[in-house]
Amino acid sequence: MESPATGKARFPFSLLCLTLGAFAIGMTEFVIMGLLPNVAHDLGVTIPQAGMLITSYALGVAAGAPVLTMLTHRLPQKKLLILLVCMFVFGNLMSALAPTYPLLIAARVLTALSHGTFLGVGTIIASRLVPAEKRAGAVSLVLAGLTIANIVGVPFGTFVGQQLGWRASFGAITLLGLVALVGIMLFIPVIRQDGHASLAKEIRGVLNPQVLLILLTGALGCGSLFSLFTYITPMLENVTGFAEHSVAWILVLFGIGVTIGNMLGGKLADWKLMPALIVNFATLAVILLLLTLAFREPVLAVATVFVWGVAAFGILPGIQLRILNLAHEAPLLAATSSHSVLNLGNAGGAYLGGTVITYAGLPHVPLLAAGLAGLGLLAAVGSVALERKLRARVRPGRATVSP
Repeated sequence: MESPATGKARFPFSLLCLTLGAFAIGMTEFVIMGLLPNVAHDLGVTIPQAGMLITSYALGVAAGAPVLTMLTHRLPQKKLLILLVCMFVFGNLMSALAPTYPLLIAARVLTALSHGTFLGVGTIIASRLVPAEKRAGAVSLVLAGLTIANIVGVPFGTFVGQQLGWRASFGAITLLGLVALVGIMLFIPVIRQDGHASLAKEIRGVLNPQVLLILLTGALGCGSLFSLFTYITPMLENVTGFAEHSVAWILVLFGIGVTIGNMLGGKLADWKLMPALIVNFATLAVILLLLTLAFREPVLAVATVFVWGVAAFGILPGIQLRILNLAHEAPLLAATSSHSVLNLGNAGGAYLGGTVITYAGLPHVPLLAAGLAGLGLLAAVGSVALERKLRARVRPGRATVSP
């Protein structure tokens, strides 16, 4: 493996190529939300049918990451990354050219297959390009591509689609993917691997109780986020009383908070991984409880939504780094599976939020989100407790490594 960047260069330029790839992935996942009416009208389908373009993508991510990883786990990581970006580019090109609804669904699923595996492999490579004390920061820089896509990429892609047609949005994403592909080919070094972990070893890495527990922790964190974020627009309009045009600017502010939280979470995880994660979950639960009251007052609502964005995404770099540490001997399947599990957490949170709205009403959704964050806190504390218990079983004098 190449020596990590040292000296004044905090992060190598090659990390930005991975960030650009994550940015393009974030655009292709979420830009469709702003283009559903256009797609439905052009292809002659209903809005609910067009909504399946979102659902099919999420299912493709959830199923594709572990399956594709198991099929390609013997490939060198740089070659695998290039293959994944090629799949991504081809899938978006198909989306731009798809003449029918079924072909567009197929193109979306193909694109989704590369999503989780790219982020998993990308974060592994990122963590190996920097010194050990900056690994979480490197991971957060890659994941920042997803958050920045929501602030800049999605509004831009939606604007392009509304002005030039929805196919132009996928064309723009295809071009971004090509730029990322060239950057990865030119600037990502070939990282020498000491052999390839067997598939059985990769599976055992995922089935490690500690890994399963931290995956559950991440799923609860994402469930907490999406149980409320899915319904944030009706919350701000119907509970707080904001006009529709004001909500868009509040969501931009939330996105800025998300980006800050992602970077801050990386720094804190590099400092003290599990203590930072536990404090972050506790802070998140408290903020969500405060949102129950803050949504009734416009100024407080805006301020608290921003802080919520910081806290909600502060957990993600720590979750990913914890997984890489726990499955360090065979991290690929565990790292990519995390994105499947997090997407399932997204879907589960949105479902639970809808159920609460149906039976209790919009104002109670923040309580659900706070409860899920509280369960995430308990899972994180349980992970530390389990680690201490396992350490206590190790014979005195035998070396252990703290994840």
